[in-house]
Amino acid sequence: MTFPYTVYMAAALAAAVVSAGALPRWRELCRRRGWVDAPGARKIHDAPIPLAGGLAILSGLLLPLAGLGLAIFLQWFNPAATDRLLYGLQHRAGQLAAILGGAVGMTLLGWLDDRIELRPWSKFSGQFVIAALVACSGVRITLFVDNALFSYGVTILWILTVTNALNFLDNMNGLCAGLGVIASVQFGLVAAGQNHYLVASLAFLAAGAMAGFLPFNYPQATAFLGDAGSHLIGFLLAVLAILPHFYSSENPRPLAVLGPLLILAVPLLDLAWVVGLRWRARQPFYVGDTNHVSHRLVRRGWSQRAAVAVIWALAATIGALAFLL
Repeated sequence: MTFPYTVYMAAALAAAVVSAGALPRWRELCRRRGWVDAPGARKIHDAPIPLAGGLAILSGLLLPLAGLGLAIFLQWFNPAATDRLLYGLQHRAGQLAAILGGAVGMTLLGWLDDRIELRPWSKFSGQFVIAALVACSGVRITLFVDNALFSYGVTILWILTVTNALNFLDNMNGLCAGLGVIASVQFGLVAAGQNHYLVASLAFLAAGAMAGFLPFNYPQATAFLGDAGSHLIGFLLAVLAILPHFYSSENPRPLAVLGPLLILAVPLLDLAWVVGLRWRARQPFYVGDTNHVSHRLVRRGWSQRAAVAVIWALAATIGALAFLL
């Protein structure tokens, strides 16, 4: 197997190994420090569960990326592969720094919410600042409107929407992380098909980091994502949806911009559904309930394990339609 597929596979495998290896250590630290999700209303666990998932996934993202940078610096790849990766790094360096900074920022914001339960508008303000900084780095949605203000506004709105969609949907073991793996792989395949080596590597890196955590969360959970993990996954998926050029002058297919909406259809439609129900009931949209698609499947007689697997399959199937565009 040759470049770039070796890089993609190495990124995913390294991220999975680091994430899985870091999880027990983060889990023990969370237990000692009391960073746990205690049993309570609308919860099915009867013992405190460490909120170690977000920290493990962040480790699986950052450490292999640092290793990739070292490998490029030491020229472990052949010259042609090194030149291609360096080209991507040189053109995306500022954006990559903003994305990684945003990933750390979202994880810390979620961690604070796990620890002290931030007020909704405080959390939303933090999300807004992080999204705005990423947009300022050049990671923006342009669509067909040649207007900078529109580009900034729609990018910030997109990051906020996807981040909260995954945060809201983190309500059953494995659901959020599994959807994250599926979407990251699909975004990676889109970027790989366009020869965006760095973007594809980042997507497969994210997929591997989430996959490394998944066995600790599904079907039985010994660790939870917490808001730190769901914020991180939502942010990564929002950014991965923006980075590939679904439409450009070289790739003039207007319908292709629907690709990210198809790949993220399940969390976005679930968000729209529950927010609509809460609005009709005159309840705050940020107050959790049991009206998500996962809860409805369980009420129809499915086990939680089966409900999550069905939602994974649905997300993978709808997301695959993006490749027809």
